[in-house]
Amino acid sequence: MNLNTKKLKGVLYSAILLGMAAACTQNQQEQERKTPFELASFTELPDPTTDTLSDWSKVESGLHASFVTIDKRFPKSIAPDFAIEKQESVTGWRGERVSAQILLWTNAEVADAQVEVSGFRTENGEDLPADIASAHFVRYVMTDEFAGGCGHRKPENFASSLSPDMLDNLTSFSLEAKKVRPVWVTVRIPADAKPGNYTAKVQVKAGDVPTQELDLSLHVIDQVLPKPSEWTYHLDQWQHPSAVARVEGLEMWSEEHFEALKPQMQMLADVGQKVVTATLNKDPWNVQTFDPYADMIIWTKQKDGSWKYDYSVFDKWVQFMLDLGINKMINCYSIIPWNNEIHYQDEASDELVNVEAKPGTPIFEELWTPFLEDFVAHLRGKGWLEKTNIAIDERTREEVDGALSLLQKVSPELGVSYADNQKTYQRYPNSDDISIALGHPFSAEDLKDRQSRGLNTTFYICCSDAFPNQFTFSDPAESALLAWYAEAANFDGMLRWAFNSWVENPLLDSRFRTWPAGDTYIVYPNARSSIRYERLLEGLQDYAKIQVIKHTLQDKGDQANLDRLENAIQKLKITERNETWNQDLNDAKALLNELSVQLAQQE
Repeated sequence: MNLNTKKLKGVLYSAILLGMAAACTQNQQEQERKTPFELASFTELPDPTTDTLSDWSKVESGLHASFVTIDKRFPKSIAPDFAIEKQESVTGWRGERVSAQILLWTNAEVADAQVEVSGFRTENGEDLPADIASAHFVRYVMTDEFAGGCGHRKPENFASSLSPDMLDNLTSFSLEAKKVRPVWVTVRIPADAKPGNYTAKVQVKAGDVPTQELDLSLHVIDQVLPKPSEWTYHLDQWQHPSAVARVEGLEMWSEEHFEALKPQMQMLADVGQKVVTATLNKDPWNVQTFDPYADMIIWTKQKDGSWKYDYSVFDKWVQFMLDLGINKMINCYSIIPWNNEIHYQDEASDELVNVEAKPGTPIFEELWTPFLEDFVAHLRGKGWLEKTNIAIDERTREEVDGALSLLQKVSPELGVSYADNQKTYQRYPNSDDISIALGHPFSAEDLKDRQSRGLNTTFYICCSDAFPNQFTFSDPAESALLAWYAEAANFDGMLRWAFNSWVENPLLDSRFRTWPAGDTYIVYPNARSSIRYERLLEGLQDYAKIQVIKHTLQDKGDQANLDRLENAIQKLKITERNETWNQDLNDAKALLNELSVQLAQQE
């Protein structure tokens, strides 16, 4: 055995295995929560661009407000130069969540601006309450550019700018002079809402300045959107519990930590997440993130040479996620960590032993065989065996072959999941869950074959994909396009490597040392949403609507409209930006709603 032994005292080892992130501190004497940065009252970073030289001389005094497209991010320092729109219309099914965007601007400071949305009413007196709508001031975070995509980054080598992304929960906001401030309006259409055309008033108030009033129309279509738990789209966004502990200043895996995790992970359940991300040993990605992944299963080699495995954290985490409704798969990383290392506590020496165990070597088989056998028995006892996969992320052909060979020999009951850019699925056609890199060649016939056998096939996006993606500088509509691409290319859904793997201070600066800004997360601490999250949800709702409309058109034998819809969808089978993609997306969305209205009227 080629062992690299680190002599650590048992007490230190226990702390490591409990996943105390390096940046997370807690004063044990005072038992006070101490966060590494301000979570609520913070000031955005200064605008580093020449936009600050924008000419605001033509902007009249006072507070200005206009509806603007949700497809555009508005630079913070550029004086608006467009026709003001005081009216906006949004359309959705019953149970759907729809969005609008308002831009505020002023050439002088305005304190405590508030945005209020009234109740909705039809001409014949039908009402929807005001609380179905919410308005969130959008906060600007520092971002950079795609440039070369993956690879180590020094901030000074990449163009930086402020990008509006986070939807804050503040009830009022003080507006800066000669700056704009987006406001994101979300309308949650009740599932029992009566169809029709509703209108609401949006008022922008602030101190002594005249109140701005806008009109928001809502068209409720007589179709009911399935609940997220019923969506067939296979969404797999990797979770990162350690990041929540660090930014909240909480002890890893404590009751307070799980309480803080609940609203954050509920956001995943709300968009139909299907997979629980769990770990098998030490950080599977060799600490490529700001926060190390905390151990969920503690391995101990006992004095007699036998093995003991503590699943208490793993069980608590998995059950926690299952209780939220995220219950289709449990994907466990990784039998092939990025550095091929695992660790365990040696009871005889009271030392933490770190081992390099490459697939295909004797030590790999020696260490993983007893664990896999015990893990299968444990999962069977919990009733989780059939939904659990041993997961692998972008490993070499030789490593994958060695790992899958052992899995087949020792624990064939376990499923296999992997993110793949080498057509591994062609060599292992029975893998339960695979994800193919966006733009990587794949066989449409292979996808159809896997679907016919009930096997799951998704695509994934990462730092190498300029478009479509969800960086903080990406066009907002790219997040919605992703689900349409899945439909067009016949994938079952999408994998994205991190839902909440936060950088040092995600509220201010989305840049990271290795990838384009925003690649590591799409939501913010304290369960705050983002433009990217809202537009992702929009696309997922569209996907669910497409399935309903296609099924109904097929039942009616309406081939003409099926062809219209399919032609619109196929225009979005793109992995490179073209001049018409955003309009093509909006046209497809409009057609989907048009067909929804037609079918509702035929009932």
